[in-house]
Amino acid sequence: MKKVLFASTALIATASVAAADVKFSGYGRFGIGYQEDRVGDVPNFTVDQATGEVSRDGDATVDTDNTILVSRFRLNIDGTAETDGGVEFSARVRLQADEDSGNGEANEAGLNGARFSVIYGGLRVDAGNVAGSFDNLANYYGNEPGLESFIGQYSGVDYSFLGYSSTGSGANAVFFQYAVGDFAFGASYDQATVALDGVPQDADRWDISATYNFNNITAALAYGQTKANVNSSSEKQSLTVLTLGGEWGNFSGTVFVADDDVVNADENGTAYGLSLAYTFGAATTITFAYGDGSADDDTRNLGIGAIYDLGGGASLRGGVGEAKTGDQDGSIRADFGAQFNF
Repeated sequence: MKKVLFASTALIATASVAAADVKFSGYGRFGIGYQEDRVGDVPNFTVDQATGEVSRDGDATVDTDNTILVSRFRLNIDGTAETDGGVEFSARVRLQADEDSGNGEANEAGLNGARFSVIYGGLRVDAGNVAGSFDNLANYYGNEPGLESFIGQYSGVDYSFLGYSSTGSGANAVFFQYAVGDFAFGASYDQATVALDGVPQDADRWDISATYNFNNITAALAYGQTKANVNSSSEKQSLTVLTLGGEWGNFSGTVFVADDDVVNADENGTAYGLSLAYTFGAATTITFAYGDGSADDDTRNLGIGAIYDLGGGASLRGGVGEAKTGDQDGSIRADFGAQFNF
């Protein structure tokens, strides 16, 4: 009797999952990461001299080990339903665990904010924890060397745009995209909280984008703006980005140009960069990225990486590069490890 009951329960559960069309996907990565002059937060303890009692008194920022074990586990959970008329409704949450990049300790896994989507033909509308036009823009990120993708052509950008949060609740925003033929148009809106003169302020943030594919080349343009009302006056920040990307056999590359206008005058100006990738044979890919900006406090990135495909969704990855902000000394960073997709 118990066996029959168990089989019936399993059958009902399977039917429920199939009807809901729930899918799981993601990846895992782990390896060794090096960062010159790494600093992080460690527990700060005090001892009561009278009683000998030890208590925790917040955290202290100290120099930590330059070399740590780096890791990430990411699991996407997608639920999808489709109407008789072909309209797709879907939702996603992400479970993710990373190491603490400051001290190398492991962090717990946690679910992020949910993203909801409605898709019909070339139209897509996302709501909740969404990525905006810049985060979705073709070739914005380009080729990012390293197991942790720590070098990027976009490093000179200082504007804070709407992005998908893998570990937080997200901005609870709306993103719209429509694709027809070789064209695609996108837009997003959210009510953001920005820091102006060190004080958090409510602001309206929006962006728009256009993408065109011709042969093996993709061109994309996006503009975004954040506006906050402070003391009866309006404070506005903006970002414009143009990207070009193409593939020619085993070689691919991207070009990045941006102009940002933010509160800090030392971060206003033109950001620029490029990234390259070349595949040798069937298994080895070399990547390169460079990013910088014209402003005094812009961050420069420069680095190279390699990927060796092991087959079955697994690969060995690593990279080495330097990050430098303004007139500060540059910091060397490197990593190596394995990544597997599932």
